[in-house]
Formats: sequence, structure tokens, C-alpha cells
Amino acid sequence: MDRKLTKRLHHDYLKVYRISELISNGIFLIIIIAYLIVALWQDWTLIPVWICAGLLVLSLLVFTWLVPAVKYKRFRYELFEEELEIESGIIFISNVLVPMVRVQHVELGSGPLMRKFGLATVSVVTAATTHKIAGLKRDEAEALKRRIGQLAKVEADDE
Repeated sequence: MDRKLTKRLHHDYLKVYRISELISNGIFLIIIIAYLIVALWQDWTLIPVWICAGLLVLSLLVFTWLVPAVKYKRFRYELFEEELEIESGIIFISNVLVPMVRVQHVELGSGPLMRKFGLATVSVVTAATTHKIAGLKRDEAEALKRRIGQLAKVEADDE
């Protein structure tokens, strides 16, 4: 097999992932503060506040710092003439081979944070599922999308 691309995610994807988690944790913090205000006003117990504050700290450590770093380190993909190989996972590592003959179409997308950092997600759609490669620079993602589209079309024409 002829290797075309061996890539990892762009480093800016770590920033996007962490900012997204900080936003989620910020919403959780607002809910905790709202409960605290009502609890003080209604003379309720503060035990839920302490429990949620502990969970918030744990969430900040695990989901904002640890998980993104491990996901970034473990994710890789390789594009061959006949297949796309995607390896990912945190505790359980999965290695998926997507045959080009099974690719139905390829999509390119990015949310507001991804666009701010010039990143995009390539989604490779088969009949069974959608495989995503998130966190590529926009131009790399467009090139990958075009190349997968070309390889998938060539394989379809050969049948």
C-alpha cells in the first residue's frame, strides 16, 4: 500500500477543546452559584454546593486538562490508496480501517471556536457510520476531503 498522509491533529485543537470544556464548566459554576444564592435565601443546606464544587474541580482537572491531552496524543490517521486508518481512544484504543469503496461522501465542517482557530472537521460517511477527524487546519482538511473524495470515486469507477 502506498502511504499518502500520516497525520495527527493540529495543536490548536487542544485550545479549542479546552475552551469548550471551560465554557461547559462555567455553565456548571453558574448553576452552583444560583443554587448557593437560593440556598442562602431559603436557608437550605449547603451540602449540594460543596458536592458540586468538588465535582467542578474534578471536572476541570480531568475533562479540561487530562482528557484533551490524552486524546490529542493518541489520535492519528493515515490515508492509503484503498483505505483510511483512524486510531483514537483514551483508555481503550480503537483502530478503524475505512475502505475507500465503502465511502459514500465526505463532509467538511467547523463550529464557531474551530473557525476562530482556523480548524475544521472532516467527516467520512459510510453506510454503517460516520468517521470524524476533528482538529485539522482548514487547508489540510480541505485537501484531505478532496483526496478522500478522489480515492473513493476512483474505487467506485473501478467496480
